[in-house]
Amino acid sequence: MNHTFLHPQYFLLLLLLLPMIGWYIWKQRSAHATLQISSLRFFSLGRKSRKTYIRHVPFVLRVLALIMIITALARPQSTNQLQNVTTEGIDIMISLDISGSMQAMDFKPNRLEAAKEVAIDFIKGRPNDRMGLVIFAAESFTQCPLTLDHNVLTNLFRDVSIGMLEDGTAIGMGLATAVNRIKDSDAKSKVIILLSDGENNRGQIAPLTAAEIARTFGIRVYTIGVGSIGTAPFPINTVFGRQVQDMEVRIDEAMLTEIAEITGGSYFRATDKAALQAVYEEIDQMEKNKIQVQEYTRHAEEFLPYVLLALLFLLMELALRNTVLRTLP
Repeated sequence: MNHTFLHPQYFLLLLLLLPMIGWYIWKQRSAHATLQISSLRFFSLGRKSRKTYIRHVPFVLRVLALIMIITALARPQSTNQLQNVTTEGIDIMISLDISGSMQAMDFKPNRLEAAKEVAIDFIKGRPNDRMGLVIFAAESFTQCPLTLDHNVLTNLFRDVSIGMLEDGTAIGMGLATAVNRIKDSDAKSKVIILLSDGENNRGQIAPLTAAEIARTFGIRVYTIGVGSIGTAPFPINTVFGRQVQDMEVRIDEAMLTEIAEITGGSYFRATDKAALQAVYEEIDQMEKNKIQVQEYTRHAEEFLPYVLLALLFLLMELALRNTVLRTLP
């Protein structure tokens, strides 16, 4: 284990202690009044007070406290290096349909919320992979670029809601945006998981064109069709308020299957939340391309002990000044 400092330049502040110490010495020499007497014989018989020996201790404690504070500002860190870590070496972009039809209630509480919950569980199960999120409806948008900070990605997933984009289903745009975000990655494997519950009806890029682009960059696409067979309960606003009506489920499975085949991926159909979880579990097993990485560094912050020592020294100084070295009025 090695100890390093993130901001070593703060140690230059230690130079401020030199004028501080010089000022203290000068003050001690000039603070005493003089008295002329004929002989020191009678003074030599008296015993020196203990205050004579400890009157400089508060200043020493203050100097030590400042040294500890400056050391804490320099951000001491302990570093573990050259650990053998198993990682997947895979970058994954999730492209999620957030069109109005994702409000259908054949998944509980609805398709979008169920898709978010299952995807978040998938993210938590792959802590060593960079992952990101693209959302699409009539247009597409990068909600989160590739990142190892899965807490940020999870929070951005939870923030996704229907109505963030104009309604429609631009599957080609959703796929193309994900390809653009992952194509320059140097990961050993690049994967896109595209989830939709409808048919492509918007966007300037055809889904199969986007699939060809993905294949060009060596990106594998797994497509998931979300929705029950036949009809699904769907909430609609009427003059009598919000009501639930059964509506036909229309998923372009042929097109989603072709996208997967072009890129070397697979197509899955999820008719309920349990089936969707099974799909993600299957993808998780298919994308277990483990590699050994030896050069790995982990930093741990070590400033807290220095802060506590500084606080202790200041409290000791305060205690001495208000007890043993208290000045009588």
